[in-house]
Amino acid sequence: MKRRVFFVLVAALISHPFFGDGIQSIRTLNIGAAAPDFGLPGVDGRSYSLRDFARAKLLVIVFTCTHCPTAQAYQERLKKLIVDYQDKGVALVAISPNDPGSVRLDELGYTDLADSFEEMKIRALHKQFNFPYLFDGDKEEVSRAYGQTATPHVFIFDADRRLRYVGRFDDSEREELVRTHDAQNALDALLAGREVKIRQTKAFGCSIKWAGKQEEVKKYMAKLAAEPVMVELANIEDLKSLRGGNSGKLRLVNFWATWCGSCVTEFPELVTINRMYRHRAFELVTVAANFPDEKKEVLAFLEKNQASNRNLLFGDTDKYKLMEAFDPDWNDALPYTMLISPTGEVLYKVQGPVDPLELKRIIVKSLKEDRFK
Repeated sequence: MKRRVFFVLVAALISHPFFGDGIQSIRTLNIGAAAPDFGLPGVDGRSYSLRDFARAKLLVIVFTCTHCPTAQAYQERLKKLIVDYQDKGVALVAISPNDPGSVRLDELGYTDLADSFEEMKIRALHKQFNFPYLFDGDKEEVSRAYGQTATPHVFIFDADRRLRYVGRFDDSEREELVRTHDAQNALDALLAGREVKIRQTKAFGCSIKWAGKQEEVKKYMAKLAAEPVMVELANIEDLKSLRGGNSGKLRLVNFWATWCGSCVTEFPELVTINRMYRHRAFELVTVAANFPDEKKEVLAFLEKNQASNRNLLFGDTDKYKLMEAFDPDWNDALPYTMLISPTGEVLYKVQGPVDPLELKRIIVKSLKEDRFK
């Protein structure tokens, strides 16, 4: 009986996406291998294949993505490569290999956008990409054929579309620390008719989000849903302290009420934002502007929305003195949201619904570390 169970488990593992045709069988193309063809949609509304780059002397294919901070660090360098080399007959195409459903919220702590096709369009427009940006996240067949191991991962093909270089773009995420321009060196050698001295390097960046990680995401979401939700009454001193920005964290404060339609509509987005950035120096604090005797109703709403962040409720029936304690300029509109720096500086303030993308961009910029400066 035990042996039978063992073989059943082995069979189940082999059939799992991570095995068989999954990541265990992923092999990076060998130097000299032909470029696998593809037919992928681009963010510009076109569909692309190798034929679309037939006139290029050299073709650079970069597997990258929207959410990864390392990939983001190379966005401007990819744009510059196009400017420097397109008149020399070099073409570049970027391909996102990630299954959007396999990215956990805590993996989005360094980005304003995730890896869906629609969000790729937003990033390409916002950053003015001058190269095609293609989506392979639905089937990931092209990504498996090329065998990239991280984002970003660079493949350079000659005029016959044979692989001549594969690996990193250069040797540092921080551009000022770059010592070896690997991709540029390979292009210069090939354009000059020389052999590429270093034909393969290791890639470094974020892991590929293969479709098999969806189950991991489900477990992660279930864990979040099980976190305890609480609410506490807040007095004048609590609100003054909240406004002071003395937590050592970037603090997002949202005032809302159960009877406010706009508040209820935008609340889930604020919970998502908290889940994206809370593992960094960031916190979300919500303040319900209901009366103290409505605590049960407030808590029920918070539990429904899995708001495991810090939650407060006006602890006095005189709402105006509580509003005054937090912000004398608050004119009583709900929802009311403020982003406060660790030193108390107001970075974002809006009376009415937030613009989630604008807010996330400010959060990412405010949390920006020195890694990529």
